[in-house]
Amino acid sequence: MPGLSLAAYRILSHLLPGLLRLLSPRIRDLKTFRELRKGLFDDIGRKLRAVPAPSCRLWVHASSVGEFEQARPVIAKLRRRMPNLDVVVSFLSDSGYEARKDFSDASAVFYLPLDTPDNARRMVELVRPDIFMLMRYDFWPNHLEALKRSGTTMVLAAAALPSGSLCFNPLLKGFYRDLFSLFDVIFTVGETDREAFMTSFGCRNVVQAGDPRFDQVYERQRNSDERAAKLNPLFRGRSVLVAGSTWEPDESVLLPSWLPLREKLSLVLVPHKVDRPNIDRIMAGLRERGLDAVTISTMDESFDPSRQVLVVDQTGYLAELYTIASIAYVGGAFGVNVHNTIEPAVHGIPVLFGPNYGKSPEAQELIDAGGARTIDGEAGLREALKRFADDPKQLRVAGDRAGAFVKSRLGATLIIAETIEQLSGNRPS
Repeated sequence: MPGLSLAAYRILSHLLPGLLRLLSPRIRDLKTFRELRKGLFDDIGRKLRAVPAPSCRLWVHASSVGEFEQARPVIAKLRRRMPNLDVVVSFLSDSGYEARKDFSDASAVFYLPLDTPDNARRMVELVRPDIFMLMRYDFWPNHLEALKRSGTTMVLAAAALPSGSLCFNPLLKGFYRDLFSLFDVIFTVGETDREAFMTSFGCRNVVQAGDPRFDQVYERQRNSDERAAKLNPLFRGRSVLVAGSTWEPDESVLLPSWLPLREKLSLVLVPHKVDRPNIDRIMAGLRERGLDAVTISTMDESFDPSRQVLVVDQTGYLAELYTIASIAYVGGAFGVNVHNTIEPAVHGIPVLFGPNYGKSPEAQELIDAGGARTIDGEAGLREALKRFADDPKQLRVAGDRAGAFVKSRLGATLIIAETIEQLSGNRPS
């Protein structure tokens, strides 16, 4: 039964709408949050009325795109095993919603409303899910309690409890213990996570399944995009550095580190933001360094990777571009956190990134496996690039370890999907 901490939150949450109205004119993110949720319930109702009443409905909630990528292989597996399953998806962030609002395997994609008791009750009555799957985190207590009261089977997937998590704060530990107790089954990424849920929070039905993203990137690697495949002949015979999801701090370290090696190592630059101002900034910066560059949207048969940098100014290429890479640099780790390190590792190439990767346990595990290196600045990156460019054996060994690391972590999708199928009462034919 929920404890006093959840009861206190439930009472205080009645103040949230007033606070949102008061603060949204002053805080841009809150204003966006409020505006995006206008007419939310009417929109969801309209979408759900357009589909036949399902025999089983799965509601998946993800904070943003990264968490949803963990859900995608599970959804795909369940849709194959349970053809009559209906899926709905909710997001907290506007970036997550915008990126996946047209997700074809869902009958409705929507924003999660403000976490009040009334909103939660209304949402659960509208969606009427049989199973609710929360990816990783983003716990909204009123919604979780409403789901529990409705009899919905509740699943927490790809869960992790790193040592520095707020969950372990003595003032919050009881609150999270109450939240975790609402779930019927918890699937963790690692064994230490499983032990923490059981010993620190008293959870009983906890299964160490792994991270479904490994299955997602592995399947994607086996079905490479045709657009990226067309680039293979252009880079044949060349060693290639693909720098993915880069930000300006990454580029300020990357470019001077790569320049002395440009004759040995072609560069493909894939910035995180591909809007016109950012692409213009990058192209101008390359010209200032005396570098010839071409964007992928304007590239033609005259492109020469031995003397030109390829700048990717369109979305949807990155994961497949790693197929042409000899070395990967993953951006973000000179800022808040490193981006996806699994996507390049699955291609059997060494992975390099900056110092801020603490929120991505798989990045540390990839380092421990010998498939990745973290660098603190320009000198470290130049040394790592030179070592791989000059020594094919080191390049091959690190790449093999990266690929083996990914393969050793496959299988989470099947574990989670089979359990959800059993919880639904469905049995494979």
